[in-house]
Amino acid sequence: MNASGPEKQKILILGGTGFLGPALVEASRARGHTITIFHRGKTNPTLFPDIEKLYGERDGSLQALQGRRWDAVIDTCGFFPQVVKKSAELLAPNVGRYVFVSSVSVYRDIDQPGVNEETPTKSLENPEKADKRKNYGELKAACEQMIAGIFQNRSLIVRPGLIVGPGDVTDRFTYWPTRIALGGEVLAPGDGADPVQFIDVRDLAAFMVHLIEGGITGILNAVGPVQSMTMKDLLETCRRELNNDARLVWVHETFLHQKNLAPWSDLPVWIPRVGESRGLSQISISRALAQGLSIRPLSQTIKDSIAWWRTLPPDRRETLRSGITLDTEREILASWKCY
Repeated sequence: MNASGPEKQKILILGGTGFLGPALVEASRARGHTITIFHRGKTNPTLFPDIEKLYGERDGSLQALQGRRWDAVIDTCGFFPQVVKKSAELLAPNVGRYVFVSSVSVYRDIDQPGVNEETPTKSLENPEKADKRKNYGELKAACEQMIAGIFQNRSLIVRPGLIVGPGDVTDRFTYWPTRIALGGEVLAPGDGADPVQFIDVRDLAAFMVHLIEGGITGILNAVGPVQSMTMKDLLETCRRELNNDARLVWVHETFLHQKNLAPWSDLPVWIPRVGESRGLSQISISRALAQGLSIRPLSQTIKDSIAWWRTLPPDRRETLRSGITLDTEREILASWKCY
């Protein structure tokens, strides 16, 4: 690093116009780096008109990348190893480092707290026939291995957990701020003591740019918070920030199971602290913290998420893409009171 700050770099982003991509662009530009985006031109095609865009398909037309040089490439949209292999092999001679956005879903043993970067990952015999949704973790692990094999010690694997914040099209985190903002009785899963983990997209992007500037390689988990957080912490913070009149009704995990309401999918963010998946909400981030991971206050993520949500068209806000409906919530709460 020179006296005026980090050395300015040329960074290629594969993707770049979805959710994490724009945050990476903004974080990189704020640090003075030069950005090129490679994408299909289908998602938010008019975004960043002042930035160089190259067009093509990950699984076929990569000609626009041929012969170009960048200090680093960030792969935000690699899901199949056979596809990732094409871009990695093409870029390897002319790119300094390959930064791959993986996932904590790669871990095989998640029934205990403290999962770290040395925990064994999942494997897949035939990734070419795998289903992206069903075998997401296995495919990401296979992509990691493909990149490490091609770039060797010039690869950086970042494993985030749930990515949240403004721009999240899944509504997995946004479900809670939007629901609590409505007020009334809110179905709260468990007893409030279950740990939760997630990372604001802007914090993840800033951390990745920081790692690129520092020349860091290897594997890093990237989730938050810095200190432990419970489901009660999350929902009470939402209540304080958005609607003090909301009333949290904590419903026991066993009862929810009887009603066929599943953690994470039906009730986002929540993973019970007992069970075969409890390790996914208790991931070790000590290595990332040592490398400078910084997490903004939960209240800021909540306020910014709901503010972004309220800018969306009415038809988009009509039905959340995650969580349960108000009718289902009322039915469950009525049954719980008679339980």
